[in-house]
Amino acid sequence: MAQTKLKIRLNGRLYTDETTRRLYATDASAYRELPLAVAVPADQFDLVRLVNYARENGHALIPRTAGTSLAGQVVGSGIVVDMSRNFGKVLEVNAEEGWAWVEPGIIRDDLNRQLKEHGLFFAPETSTANRAMIGGMIGNNSCGANSVVYGSTREHLLECRAILADGSEQWFGPLGPLDLQAAANGDSLSGSIYRELRAMLDDEGNKEEIIKGYPKASIPRRNTGYALDMLLRQSPFSESGAPFNLCSLIAGSEGTLCLLTAAKVKLSPFPPSEKRLVCIHAESIDQALRANLVALNYDPSACELMDHYIMEATKRNIMYEQNRFFVEGEPKAILVVELCRDAEADVERDTEKLIADLQSQGLGYSFPVVAGDDMKKVWDLRKAGLGLLSNVPGDAKAAPVIEDTAVDVKDLPDYIAEFNEILSKHGLYSVHYAHAGSGELHLRPILNLKTAEGIGMFRTIAEEIADLVKKYEGSLSGEHGDGRLRGEFIARMLGEHNYALCQRVKQLWDPQGIFNPGKIVDTPPMDTFLRYEAGQETPDFDTVFDFSATQGYVRAAEQCNGSGDCRKSAETGGTMCPSYMATRKEQDTTRARANILREMLSRSDREKPFSSPEIGEVMDLCLSCKGCKSECPSNVDMARLKAEWQHQYYKEKGVPFRTRMIARFSNSMRLASVAPWTYRLAFGNKVTGDLLKSAMGFARKRSMPELSRRTLRSWFRRKFQPKNSGDQRVLYFFCDEFTNYNDAGIGEKAILLLDALGYTVKMVEHPESGRTYLSKGLLDKAKKLAAQQLAIFAPLVSESTPLVGLEPSAILTFRDEYPDLLRGAEQEAARKLAKSVYTIEEFLARELDAGRIRSEQFSDAPQLIKVHGHCHQKALSSMTPTKKILSLPANYTVHMINSGCCGMAGSFGYEEEHYELSMQVAELVLLPTVRQQPKEVIIAAAGTSCRHQIKDGTGRIALHPVEVLYEALV
Repeated sequence: MAQTKLKIRLNGRLYTDETTRRLYATDASAYRELPLAVAVPADQFDLVRLVNYARENGHALIPRTAGTSLAGQVVGSGIVVDMSRNFGKVLEVNAEEGWAWVEPGIIRDDLNRQLKEHGLFFAPETSTANRAMIGGMIGNNSCGANSVVYGSTREHLLECRAILADGSEQWFGPLGPLDLQAAANGDSLSGSIYRELRAMLDDEGNKEEIIKGYPKASIPRRNTGYALDMLLRQSPFSESGAPFNLCSLIAGSEGTLCLLTAAKVKLSPFPPSEKRLVCIHAESIDQALRANLVALNYDPSACELMDHYIMEATKRNIMYEQNRFFVEGEPKAILVVELCRDAEADVERDTEKLIADLQSQGLGYSFPVVAGDDMKKVWDLRKAGLGLLSNVPGDAKAAPVIEDTAVDVKDLPDYIAEFNEILSKHGLYSVHYAHAGSGELHLRPILNLKTAEGIGMFRTIAEEIADLVKKYEGSLSGEHGDGRLRGEFIARMLGEHNYALCQRVKQLWDPQGIFNPGKIVDTPPMDTFLRYEAGQETPDFDTVFDFSATQGYVRAAEQCNGSGDCRKSAETGGTMCPSYMATRKEQDTTRARANILREMLSRSDREKPFSSPEIGEVMDLCLSCKGCKSECPSNVDMARLKAEWQHQYYKEKGVPFRTRMIARFSNSMRLASVAPWTYRLAFGNKVTGDLLKSAMGFARKRSMPELSRRTLRSWFRRKFQPKNSGDQRVLYFFCDEFTNYNDAGIGEKAILLLDALGYTVKMVEHPESGRTYLSKGLLDKAKKLAAQQLAIFAPLVSESTPLVGLEPSAILTFRDEYPDLLRGAEQEAARKLAKSVYTIEEFLARELDAGRIRSEQFSDAPQLIKVHGHCHQKALSSMTPTKKILSLPANYTVHMINSGCCGMAGSFGYEEEHYELSMQVAELVLLPTVRQQPKEVIIAAAGTSCRHQIKDGTGRIALHPVEVLYEALV
């Protein structure tokens, strides 16, 4: 009843359904606990209502932004307060004084995009910066790769506004002696906080214990317990200290003291523009760490480590494998050192001096230097470390247990040596990566947390490493926080006296324990409420797709570790995850879909779990764009998981009429092509067209695909008069169903272009690609089509006689789905065949690189082209070939539109219930960009659905890249 009243009172939403609660039961940590409810507050009034409700009813509030916490900070049994939806504004910027007021739900990278025009940026940079939000960064006191220069978020939090446990709204910021006295004299909750804290820090015994028990002051990254040591360094407790500011305590408090509503953050000018990355290839971790001490003498802006486990994981990911260009040999570790200087001569000089210094000391065997745009690829590789670790097959994973320890950087080599001795004693090994320059490596032992033995070792390692960190006077948490993982060990790290002070701090701020209880202090045992239970069996299912590489369907979903790479905004770029970019709802992320599959298939007592309505609810807005296939560092291929889920669902529930109709698109087009005028007559009339669309479940606002006046096959047989014949430069053209029936004119130009360039184009009879069956989960039919294609093309196609296709989603089935639909010898043959199958852009780029196509064959007239990439192209291939071939005409300028998915996604954009979202996705970047282009600018898009969306949304006709090249022939 009380929750019903709260629902009515909120301007936002309160979710109590099973699906939403399961989606918010985990973060990026090893923990899982079902919350009581999930609140999505609409405004500050809702926040006050939530605090008052929690206090009056004895419930807890768990503030959450991106949900990427690694120590279970946003996992608990209370009400999760999702601040990510409606609290993402930049409230005020003062460029002259170098600060900004922001709401806690603003994404760090989005904030910096808005600050760019001022020549300023918010400096702390986590590896999750493209989705991490300022509120979460404050809660964890996040640092990042550049902390050797900029420190932590704490140093950048100038002031803040928050709601206290009594429902009052309070400002916190720097206070001089008189202001502090006035604040402490108040009779409100805030007054008692100031008064009691001042008395606590005035006590000489407390001072002595804090100085003795807290980590070394020389360690810049320390997040163990509440930051009483930081307050002690402020005035009036330190004569030379900065003014007293409780923001130092709030930063790193993990939402356990108050509910943050706004933050005034310090901004920094852009760093020097001349940058180089020195990628030190080391033969051991120890060698890399000793090279780190040398590098620190050269004032680097970052010193980041990646070990060979990370580097191996990059080989299993499509996108990140391409970022290995700088790796030479098989290093045990790579230390990436960034040098920033004002002048190119200075950075070149210091780069050479650093390398010479390292070589003279025998530290490293190779030192490639990376500059320009390639630097981003290196940093993207490093930032993907956490996600990459989850793409290791099997139940044993790199566990987040002691991954956040920090020591004095000079102690780091010896500390890591002892650390590895402890692991070796237990027969374990660890992954090493991240912030060597700041004395913190993210260290993850490989553990199977589905077993009692693995969970036991989870505790054993935590205890023994805590003792080791204490020996070096380090911090058990450098930037990821205590949460429920390390809270148990704070008394051991700081001493019982200081732990009691931390408990007192919590009691002062939150007398009734409503703010994120069970974190930092009074935590449950660190080996309880884990994501997996001891002895938990992983169910196995008979699937059409081959999931053996991940040891089954469920483990393919379990590869998601919650790092939230799928939560980035549209402005960040990339394709994953288009529905989330439009709705900003957690349930529309790849993470949510993986979570619901894991939950319902592993933690449900339903006899037929695939038909669980919870799965259908979360899967509904997945566009099967394939973005996650390459962009998710954990290799969660949700399009494939969705297709298999649909197949299993239909086995239990039957196949709906519209699903069958869409899947049989090729059959319908073949019938319509017999008398194309009837198709155009039916859909050309608004009344009959709308009736037919409604009957099919299609949106009336959506135009239907155009039907060509003749099929491509018909033209090829009757009209095409090739200039080339014989056995030289032969290729087979894949006549997919979309090109054959709807885009025959484009197909004609593609063939004529190839012919004009000197290629012998052959076309054989073959079935449709099966793309529509795959998109709708009718996998038995898709599997038959895959086998038929293999039987036809395997004897014909080779590297010298390739198979080339026009529609990316169709031709790339040979590379992506076909091999995993087949088994045994057929599967091996399909994988072999896939190596000789190309999109037409890939083929032309290959021929260009081989010197068989020349720029002189095309016009030299100037032309600007704006290109939108097809999702499957970006995920399974690359847009580089497209840019390369469109740049063939000497004076053509090619710009890639920074768009993700166009929103059509095959049939998705036609369906009545999905039309509006389809257009929302398109309006994020693509359609506004197209509308801004003058008429003389060519819009190019390889996908038939993409061109359809552009036409419906803007009225502009987008061309396939081959049309552009055909028209440019001389």
